[in-house]
Amino acid sequence: MLDIYKIGDEVLTEKCSDITEFDEAVRMLSDAMLDTLEEADGVGLAGPQVGVSKKIFVVHIRGEKPIVFINPSIIATSIETGVYEEGCLSIPGVYHDVVRPLRVTIQAQDVNGKAFTIEADGLLARVIQHENDHLYGKLYIDHLDEKERDKVIRAYEKKNRIRRRQKARV
Repeated sequence: MLDIYKIGDEVLTEKCSDITEFDEAVRMLSDAMLDTLEEADGVGLAGPQVGVSKKIFVVHIRGEKPIVFINPSIIATSIETGVYEEGCLSIPGVYHDVVRPLRVTIQAQDVNGKAFTIEADGLLARVIQHENDHLYGKLYIDHLDEKERDKVIRAYEKKNRIRRRQKARV
């Protein structure tokens, strides 16, 4: 299992570079990311969240086949938007409504470098957009106004203080 980086870690604010070698290291990274995602009980995980500034993210929605996206590019979004409560493994335990397009079309490569295109809606469209944002140094809170963003950060910091105190008592 890989360590999941949290808000405040610099790697989460960096723009990622393309993956150019489709070798065993990429396959091992994607497998480790999927294992970490499952262990963390999430639906998506991006390279920066595990300390890797490369354009890769994985998605695994329960009941569906896991998908690895390498060098993804969202090529179309719907005009229609929707609000949905989002969370993030890098800001654990804190959630907020985020407005995003309801549908997306994304092009990417798989672990062997083979190109593919997916048209997605619903939860998959939302997770794709959320994880793709990580590749450009954005978190879901960057879609909020300053007041709401600060509220999420304060809530996260408060939860962390409580966890640290509980660990100290053990």
